[in-house]
Amino acid sequence: MSETQNWLTRERVFGVLVALLALTGLAFGYQATLTPVTLVLDGEARVVHTHQATVGMLLADLGLTLRAEDWLTPALETPLEPGITVQIERARPVILVVDGRERIRYLHDENPADILAAEGIELASHDTLQVRSPLPSDPPLTRFRVVVTRAVPVVLEEGSVRISFYTDARTVGEALLQAGISFYRADRIYPDLATPVQSGMHIRLERSLPVEVTVDGHTIRTRTHRNRVGEVLADLGVTLNGLDYAVPSLASPLGEGGRINVIRVTESVLVEQSPIPYETVWQADSNMEIDTQGLLQEGAPGVLERRIRLRYENNEVVERRVEGETVVLAPSNRVMGYGTNIIVRQMETESGTIEYWRTMNMLATSYSASTAGTPDTSPYYGITATGMVMRHGIVAVDPRVIPLRTQVYVPGYGIGYAGDTGGAIKGRRIDLGYDDDNLRLWYSWVTVYLLTPVPPTSRIPYVLP
Repeated sequence: MSETQNWLTRERVFGVLVALLALTGLAFGYQATLTPVTLVLDGEARVVHTHQATVGMLLADLGLTLRAEDWLTPALETPLEPGITVQIERARPVILVVDGRERIRYLHDENPADILAAEGIELASHDTLQVRSPLPSDPPLTRFRVVVTRAVPVVLEEGSVRISFYTDARTVGEALLQAGISFYRADRIYPDLATPVQSGMHIRLERSLPVEVTVDGHTIRTRTHRNRVGEVLADLGVTLNGLDYAVPSLASPLGEGGRINVIRVTESVLVEQSPIPYETVWQADSNMEIDTQGLLQEGAPGVLERRIRLRYENNEVVERRVEGETVVLAPSNRVMGYGTNIIVRQMETESGTIEYWRTMNMLATSYSASTAGTPDTSPYYGITATGMVMRHGIVAVDPRVIPLRTQVYVPGYGIGYAGDTGGAIKGRRIDLGYDDDNLRLWYSWVTVYLLTPVPPTSRIPYVLP
């Protein structure tokens, strides 16, 4: 590089340094002439430096626009001096909703009552004042919304009762709830619950009645305006089929408490079979000797079929009714044969040879005229049932076993004549008669022989009791 070029380079560098020093001096001089100001905006303080001459020019330089309701200290035309404090309290928006219309006010006051007073808005005794949070659509920094709802008079008619009250509710339903008037979904309300409330409106309330329906094992509790049982069941979709019935009946008015019981009725037919017992009949058999018996025919039970109608109410049997009986199989009687063949036999005894046609084992007792139980003052004392005078040789028998006036032989007693009866002489028992002076006491089982002649067939008890 030549000497001339070096010199030119040094000159350029020197020129740049001189320019930088000049700029630095200017900047230092500008900064030294700035006025420091303390700006307090909505209670938040910061220090700003400005070359502006007045408060108004400072705010314009900072881009701060004030509303007429904002508070500024000092005034806009106040000159700025170092260390001055400028205070700004901006009024914040408040939304007033009165009579359904909204208005925006920028205020410093936070007391809703004072705000309304400042606006000349008066509240009647039943009006309501509500302070609500801002909506997202409200202006920024909105403090709150002040909502004034005017109450209007309405009349509630329930039957013959009339109730007047004031409400600020928007709809009929809200007005009733606000007034503490409870109602059910089934109640009838005119006009309907969604109707807007108007001053002097008449609201009519028709109460529904409670009803309790028991059906198919369940209990339905509801309310109704119906007056009769059938109408209530129809509204609930409960149908009666066949023999079903309701208590009270369908045509009956709802009773106290509104209770309805639906009875489901079904019927079925049951076929039952039961045995018919057979009977035992006796049949004379001349091939068999008297006092012998034998089975001639075995018996067999029959079959009786019954048709029984069963009535169920709510799945429980309440009636069993026999509709008919049929003998499906008749019973066969058991036939027993008894002998009627009489064979006369002879036997040697201490009384000589006897001829008998029947024997039987009997309990033997004894008696005389004095032990027969008849007082000796009675005209019948010592007289037997056949009119004979009581003596040895007369025996008392049961005529169903031994026909009266039959001669018998009793070993150890001899021959006797069946000429008497007695209250205790029943069945196979024989009472041996004695004279009073030769009475011998008996109480033993003996074989009694019935002597010939054989009585007529009509007098013979072939089957003994």
